[in-house]
Amino acid sequence: MDVMGDLLPFLAMVLVQFGFAGMNITSKLAMDSGMSPLILVSYRQIFATIAMVPFAYFFEWKTRPKITRTLLLQIFLCSLTGVTGNQVFYFVGLENSTPTIGCALTNILPAVTFVLAVVLGQESVGIKKISGQAKLLGTIICVGGAMLLSFYHGAIISIVESSIHWKYADEMGSSNSASKSNFILGPLFIMASAVCWAIWFTVQVKVSDKFPAPYTSTLLMCFMGSVECVVIGLGVNHKLSQWSLHSPDRLVAALYAGIVCSALAFSLTTWSIQKKGALYVSVFSPLLLVIVAVLSWALLREKLYVGTAVGSAMIVAGLYAVLWGKDKEMKLKAFEEIEARKEEKA
Repeated sequence: MDVMGDLLPFLAMVLVQFGFAGMNITSKLAMDSGMSPLILVSYRQIFATIAMVPFAYFFEWKTRPKITRTLLLQIFLCSLTGVTGNQVFYFVGLENSTPTIGCALTNILPAVTFVLAVVLGQESVGIKKISGQAKLLGTIICVGGAMLLSFYHGAIISIVESSIHWKYADEMGSSNSASKSNFILGPLFIMASAVCWAIWFTVQVKVSDKFPAPYTSTLLMCFMGSVECVVIGLGVNHKLSQWSLHSPDRLVAALYAGIVCSALAFSLTTWSIQKKGALYVSVFSPLLLVIVAVLSWALLREKLYVGTAVGSAMIVAGLYAVLWGKDKEMKLKAFEEIEARKEEKA
């Protein structure tokens, strides 16, 4: 086995999924203790900006292209969609639902991105090809699973109760979660987060083409996002006492989300994409759902409903159908390009 080519990217992406799973648990507990989602996102971007400085300086300071006004405008749009819109909607949705539902609905992203790309004319459906049929069918299954998960609970699935007793999590879950949860509003906010993330993808493609310096662009995006989130956060939570990180759970949630899930996760994901491609990275998304479901059951006493389980399974199935269709399409395109070159040489 080629360690650098196979094992390390695999371990990197597994580590990233565990990192995001931890963020969902710590962030949920911090918000259950009274921390505003806007404040949490603001601190996340502030810490992420600080953490990205050494990456941008040591890896790209001497090699990055010139930063133009047009580029700054595009990065600003990226910050509005990929940072502010995506993360604010996600954390508000997480506050009003559960970590398992949040992670399950995140898997509709490839389907939403596909629909948006078709609407903007960046991609064709190709309904006559099996790849196009797979992407269309996968998108329909994803949307159906998201609707089922959002609007239908059903009976509670009886599973063995966790023997792990985390006193703090038990107290937070019993005192705040039930009163704050809105199992219709929460999933809708998380789906809105996926739409913002899909819009970010379409804008980020142009930024990457013109400015192949991912660490610097991310640093600028996180900085702009932190300013946007702080301005919005101060408008909603204007009392400075609300911004205090006096309790350990709030400080840990903010530091963890900023350093582990923004700076570290981005670096590992970027490296894995360079080694194995974007499709390889996307395949690991359902692993996050499994990890979070286990941790939520073990630590947060989260109940599993029939609607949540069936909806999650549909979303994962739809995700792999979209990814399979995209992979088939990319291979066909590469084959056609090779054949065209052969004809030109002949």
